[in-house]
Amino acid sequence: MTDAIVIGAGPAGSAAAIGLARAGAKVQLIERTRETGDALCGGFLSWQTLARLEALGIDSAALGGQRVTCVRLFAGRRSSETRLPEAALGVSRHRLDSVLQDAAMAAGAGLERGVHATGIADGGVQTRDGAVLDAPAIFLAAGKHGFRGFPREPAAWQREDPVMGLRLRLPAHPALDRLVGEAVELHLFDRGYAGLVRQEDGSGNLCLAVHKSRLDEAGGEPAALLRMLGDALPQLGERLGFADWSYSVDAIGHVPYGWRTADAAPGLFRLGDQAGVIPSLAGEGMGLAVASAEAAVAAWRRGGGDAAPDYQRGLAARMARPFALANLIWRLGENPRSAPAITAAASLFPSLVRSASRTTRIRGS
Repeated sequence: MTDAIVIGAGPAGSAAAIGLARAGAKVQLIERTRETGDALCGGFLSWQTLARLEALGIDSAALGGQRVTCVRLFAGRRSSETRLPEAALGVSRHRLDSVLQDAAMAAGAGLERGVHATGIADGGVQTRDGAVLDAPAIFLAAGKHGFRGFPREPAAWQREDPVMGLRLRLPAHPALDRLVGEAVELHLFDRGYAGLVRQEDGSGNLCLAVHKSRLDEAGGEPAALLRMLGDALPQLGERLGFADWSYSVDAIGHVPYGWRTADAAPGLFRLGDQAGVIPSLAGEGMGLAVASAEAAVAAWRRGGGDAAPDYQRGLAARMARPFALANLIWRLGENPRSAPAITAAASLFPSLVRSASRTTRIRGS
């Protein structure tokens, strides 16, 4: 009999499968895609996340990512650069997901691809082909995609002007290496921001969180919006000079940044973005994925499926402070009146940046 079903083989689901299998559980990991892609979200692994991956047996050197030692801010004509508290890593989701999936199977978890879960009812997972998969514990790790029966409501101000996620990969180039180096960059602008980090192959992962109204001003075309931003923001425009516009801009709509939940039924553990969606500016999306998996496995080991509600409440409590600070910085950063002041303060008081970097990490259970 299967002890646990994990829905989604991204970082949260694969990390949970590793921990469960090592605890002796018979685990079935199901994934709707037939091949490991390169998800839009993620790419930055903090020092804390790297430590959690090490505890799972994932050597950071084996990931082969780009070392990240500082954060660089741009707002209008102002800029700042601050060393991070500890070194982080830039790595593609394709690489990260592949390594974690391999580790899950090596630990003894089963991985079945092409299984599209559509709902959860009566302790079972319903699939698109009409099957029902039963297990006493279900771990929901479906990422940023909505899951039927589990609404994630954004804050009121986001409902009025929803937030979109965009991603463009910048091909590897020696000049891009020199520009970005070992930094994670945040380019702040009206109603959004762009984050850029280099990854294991030297390419640049450029991700944006932008309100729909800003995209509408570009005719609803993500590439047109990026060109507009590049014209208005010289530093971002310099980096976009390396873009290969023959590739499409990846997009995901209506991301409920700042949402989190404390609700869960016995037997159901909600992980990663199905437990809470931290504003991506904090660079803690992958941190939340791995931290929630670690906490859920620890709770399951203590009390089985009945431990799920206590786990969810505890995780929600630990998310409160990082989410609050990340939300505040995000709102100030996407406001053209306050963004330059934030950047100036970061330049004058680098300890504030390091403190914020620490405070927006998710604590362990």
